[in-house]
Amino acid sequence: MKTNPFELTGKLALVTGGGTGLGFAIARAFVDSGGRVIISGRREDTLREACRCLGESAAFIQNDITHLDALPLLVSEIESRFGGVDILVNNSGVHLKKELGQVTDDDFHRVIHINQEAVFSLTREVARAMAPRGRGSIIMVSSMASRYGIPKVVAYTASKAAVEGMTRALAVELSPRGIRVNCIAPGFIDTPMSARALGQDPDRQRRVLERTPLGRLGKPEEVGFAAVFLASEAASYITGAILTVDGGNSIGF
Repeated sequence: MKTNPFELTGKLALVTGGGTGLGFAIARAFVDSGGRVIISGRREDTLREACRCLGESAAFIQNDITHLDALPLLVSEIESRFGGVDILVNNSGVHLKKELGQVTDDDFHRVIHINQEAVFSLTREVARAMAPRGRGSIIMVSSMASRYGIPKVVAYTASKAAVEGMTRALAVELSPRGIRVNCIAPGFIDTPMSARALGQDPDRQRRVLERTPLGRLGKPEEVGFAAVFLASEAASYITGAILTVDGGNSIGF
């Protein structure tokens, strides 16, 4: 075991949706912990700017995770250009807030396709590459929506509940191959998206903070720190865990 089991020196991570928001915060935390990072996403300009901020330990690959047939080639390209992937963070996802009666079948399937099916397909391909090496850490990203019922987000809730189910199933199946699978379930984090949503609804913001025992929104880097822990040797005996990073919101009253 390393002298500092929390460091990621010599590790290569793939972070989907790593150009902005929580994905970028996770990538930043990995780089700060000594790791190398490949971020992926659809917008080349966003990815390029993110890599500029992250420094020489970061690179990017532009791709659309919804194109499942292209994912084997994506993994193959990363492994041939940068080396074996030690850590996968399935951060890419899409949200949908609509009244039940307004959610079309296409709406529902789009959320499931991106948040569940694409996550499964990419995880399968990365796990295939990790298995011969006998090691790896896969981190899913869930949501407080999987913890309890929230109105108007049925498709998103279904997709994130599935992600947590996959975490447990894959942890059991992949453990004999040396691959750990865990999940982070963030609460209300202070990102531009949440700032816009809560800023337009002061009553909701009040209720969020009242229900959160720590009495504040989370910081993106706090989600990044959790990801570093789960990816590191410090968590070498942890698999199948759902780690809530929510200031206690899911157990608040």
